[in-house]
Amino acid sequence: MKKTLFLLAVAVGTLCLVACGEKSAPKDAAGAAEKPVVAAPAIPADAQLVIYTSRAEQLIKPIAQAYEKETGVKVAFVSDKAGPLMERLVAEGSNTPADIFMVVDAGNLWQASQKGVLQPIESAVLTANVPAHLRDPKNEWFGLSVRARTIFFNKDKVKAEQLSTYQDLASDKWKGKLCLRSSKTVYNQSLVAMLTADDGKEATEQTVKGWVANLAAPEFADDTKLLEAIAAGQCEVGIANSYYYGRLLEKNPNLNVGVFWANQKGKGAHVNISGAGVVKNAKHKPAAVAFLEWLSSEKAQGLFADSNLEFPVNAKIKPNSIVTAWGEFKQSQINVSQAGSGQADAVILMDKAGYK
Repeated sequence: MKKTLFLLAVAVGTLCLVACGEKSAPKDAAGAAEKPVVAAPAIPADAQLVIYTSRAEQLIKPIAQAYEKETGVKVAFVSDKAGPLMERLVAEGSNTPADIFMVVDAGNLWQASQKGVLQPIESAVLTANVPAHLRDPKNEWFGLSVRARTIFFNKDKVKAEQLSTYQDLASDKWKGKLCLRSSKTVYNQSLVAMLTADDGKEATEQTVKGWVANLAAPEFADDTKLLEAIAAGQCEVGIANSYYYGRLLEKNPNLNVGVFWANQKGKGAHVNISGAGVVKNAKHKPAAVAFLEWLSSEKAQGLFADSNLEFPVNAKIKPNSIVTAWGEFKQSQINVSQAGSGQADAVILMDKAGYK
């Protein structure tokens, strides 16, 4: 009889642990979410979390491996560009094997939400760890890392005090001195969408026309080539994502290119995210939510910061030392969802302004 009662108590305790592991972290007396206790969420032993992602495998796979080691939950990736992955989710519908959709740029996440392939989730952990302007107002997706799209300059030709705003790069003093990446990149589409949200269409169109008039060379295919052109003196200033700069500094610490945080006397520098949401027809929703919560945790945020020299979304974590050396800056607090909602108009505006 005693042995039977003991086995019954063990079984009840085990059920309690599994159920508790599926809940969001409790809050402390101050109302802040406590650090989540990592427990293997409800998922069959022979199953795995499936992530549809456009992120480079070498960046995200080590983070997933750390999660597998800590929880025992297996993670698998299906990789492609964001657009095809969204269309695949739409086509697969309820038959999709995907649990999580993970991409770069809030514009892509916004589009996924508009296509109805994501679902809202309630998580005290994610709400505490991800600032409001870096997550979907409907809680269908959350930022996991931050990149600033800001101004870079040739240190031999430009002094930092000559720089100020994205808009100022349209002034005559930069004629024949500006480099830009193509308007076809989602990064610039999001930047122009956010500028439009701040300044309005008419003013932003004048800014973009000024950029085009000031180009020192045809638009570049990627940010790395743009930064190398600045270093070579082909142009004096340009706009790029911060982590491309970090990668070049790792290879050449003496790179004669400096970073300038744009619009610090105004709304702040434009930031965007890499992020993720739970797929509408996810087969393992509790496990998917638990994984996103873990990705926003201090341990995972440190891995994000080091793997791609991005900024953590979790304010408790400092960036990599290379990034920290660039100094603190004010981020624009406009919700990054507007990068998505304004992209279609931004593309029309850039085309009208002659920005290729």
